[in-house]
Amino acid sequence: MAETEKNNGDRGAEVKKFKNSYGEEFILPNFTMKEIYDAIPSHCFERSYVRSFSYVFRDLAMAVSLGYAATFIHLLPSLPLRVLAWALYTVVQGMVCTGIWVLGHECGHQAFSPSKTVNDATGWVLHSALLVPYFSWKHSHSKHHKNTGHIERDVVFKPRTLKVKREGLGLTEEDTHERFMDLVDETPLATLWVLIRQQIGGWQAYILANLSGQKYEGVPKYRVNHFHPDSPLYEPSQRNEIILSDIGVGTTLSILAISCHYFGTLNVLLYYVIPYIWVHHWLVFITYLQHTDPLLPHYRGNQWSFQRGASATIDREFGFIGRVLMHKIIETHVLHHLISRIPFYHAEEATSCIKKVMGEHYMKDDTPMFTALWRSARMCQWVDDEGDVVFFKNGHGMGGDRIKAQ
Repeated sequence: MAETEKNNGDRGAEVKKFKNSYGEEFILPNFTMKEIYDAIPSHCFERSYVRSFSYVFRDLAMAVSLGYAATFIHLLPSLPLRVLAWALYTVVQGMVCTGIWVLGHECGHQAFSPSKTVNDATGWVLHSALLVPYFSWKHSHSKHHKNTGHIERDVVFKPRTLKVKREGLGLTEEDTHERFMDLVDETPLATLWVLIRQQIGGWQAYILANLSGQKYEGVPKYRVNHFHPDSPLYEPSQRNEIILSDIGVGTTLSILAISCHYFGTLNVLLYYVIPYIWVHHWLVFITYLQHTDPLLPHYRGNQWSFQRGASATIDREFGFIGRVLMHKIIETHVLHHLISRIPFYHAEEATSCIKKVMGEHYMKDDTPMFTALWRSARMCQWVDDEGDVVFFKNGHGMGGDRIKAQ
């Protein structure tokens, strides 16, 4: 049960206190969106055509330059050096193209420019080139933003409940708690295997089969994806845009097929497909860690509000890769959920402003990203079946040291 006490602040309301996954006290956020907006200087909302397109041209120039440099790899004198060079190329190209994906994502939130037409045209081109259905993703992602942190309504990053976790292990109500704990206490190797599958195929599983999203009872599975024009993910009025998204992805696939014919399948694999796999590894890596952490609450019923859900995200630090190549999507994600139309180049300043309003409810963790990935995979396995405010639990025991949110 949650404890209740009187809040001596300006609002004078009762404040419920809960415990996060570390056993630390958690008090429900009580700030308002007006306070958030009032704290941010007006220039942070300004979107510049010149500045935004300069990043598009910069990223495309980097991608083309890397591709051109790769044409000389065959001149290296030994096979090990060529293998190493191709590995380096695919990793770096994947990071650069993730930055291009982020710019398309900015377009979907209308944070790229003041023009909706320019935003959607630019986003459609950038995302289609990366085999992302632009409008389909834009609309489902909008639902995620509107319902972040709500267990019943969020369309992605829905935590498994204890009941679902038990069913996934093949357990019935008759099975004992001890039996459940024996099965859920995964070995590190089992956790590693789950992470490998998640990082390699998580994005495709979500786009093609809505694997981590809401369930739609009575709807055929072949319709529950980001490509079917009559998918329950979308409104009937959005049907034509879903078709346009499919045309964009289909165009890129056609270009790749023609390229295989003229340049060879191996070249297409090295220049495009492997960097593509890296792009979607980074997308899953980034978004999973933005929404999955022992510190983050999940809400049911009346305890949820937009600002509470938006603040149930966490900023992290990825150095040069995050701040330069990936346009600060990792370092300023809390702000992005509160006000998504602020362009990324103003996001850091705006974040420093909202921290004063959010106080202890602003979440940032400077734990190295891959360490945080392992920790979340081990600790964040399910939430309770009941309760208006719940945190992740696992079979390994909670608590222990952590890096405090800054």
